[in-house]
Amino acid sequence: MSPQTLEHYLHEHIPLSKTMQVNVIEAEEERVILSAPLTPNINHTESVFGGSASAVAILAAWSIIHVRLKNADIASSIVIQSNNMSYERPIRGTFTARSFITQPKAWEVFMRTLLRRRRARIAVSSVLEYEDQLAGNFEGNFVAIGIN
Repeated sequence: MSPQTLEHYLHEHIPLSKTMQVNVIEAEEERVILSAPLTPNINHTESVFGGSASAVAILAAWSIIHVRLKNADIASSIVIQSNNMSYERPIRGTFTARSFITQPKAWEVFMRTLLRRRRARIAVSSVLEYEDQLAGNFEGNFVAIGIN
């Protein structure tokens, strides 16, 4: 899937991503990288609002599952089940969220389970970076539900 295709999908189906001016930098099976600017995500301290940082991290994590399932031609609905977010430093400009499958070998189990039971769960992580430094860590569990 191209970055442009994913970005269009996010902006059309998850309108918050458009409001936050999320851009897709990379959309690969190994990782998805999103970026967002400060201005639409600013808080009272002139840094990125924690909710915005968390939302971009969640979007990146959700997107890697979406990309992989679309590439496998599997229709599904993907929802977040639980997550944990830590913030390491203030973000005062454009930042990125890079997602990856937490345990790569878990993908095979996830796919087998999804195809057999039409529902599967997988852990995905995202790293927030600002000025080439770690700004936050996200870990989440997502559930995919197969669609006929």
